[in-house]
Amino acid sequence: MSEFDGKLVVLTGVGRAGQAGEIIARAFAARGAVLALLDVSETEVIARARELRENGFVATAHAVDLSDATETERVAREVLAAHPGARGAVHALINAAGGFGMTGPLDGSDPAQWRRMFTISADTAYCATRAFLPALRGGQGSIVYFASAASLPGGKVGGMAAYAGAKSAVLTLMRSVAQDEREHGVRANAVAPAAIRTAANIESMGDKDSFVDRESVADVLLFLCSAAARNVSGQVVELA
Repeated sequence: MSEFDGKLVVLTGVGRAGQAGEIIARAFAARGAVLALLDVSETEVIARARELRENGFVATAHAVDLSDATETERVAREVLAAHPGARGAVHALINAAGGFGMTGPLDGSDPAQWRRMFTISADTAYCATRAFLPALRGGQGSIVYFASAASLPGGKVGGMAAYAGAKSAVLTLMRSVAQDEREHGVRANAVAPAAIRTAANIESMGDKDSFVDRESVADVLLFLCSAAARNVSGQVVELA
């Protein structure tokens, strides 16, 4: 028996194969969690859910633009309807949706890329949190956000002001939620990894020993969503 048995866990950004979300979903599923996978790509999120079901796990796929608050609210209702056994309660929300992009020196940067970094990281985390908060309160649930080592004090931010700024906004969102939701029994924390060993990062940077393994990220998330971390909220876990 696992404390996650039958508990509904919502994961965003679980689309492309070879990314962190793939391993995170598998880790929660292996411990008995019932999964709702959310991603902007319908084809990809359906494929990830199918893979989990083929291995005997319970997972549903939901295509959604998480930067659209109205659309995300609709999907939150869809998720709860698809999992009636959860009785309207969500045990955990993992905000893994996001992406990386360099913007270079500000005088030569593209304003569209600046907006994109905030849209895919900060806006998606905000909309998902807002939509699922009622169900998280019902489940006395845990929220985990993805920041970055670049958003921490002393982090290297040269050429990536938009990315680091967006991840800093995610950290502020996390701290606000942790303080606002304490009275409702909802916890909020964040992980701040250096580059993770994903297929996309290996393709762009080559394989190297300094990557953070996807499995290590999943282990930290499992802890933050567990009863062992029931008194942990408003914290940032750096992964290097």
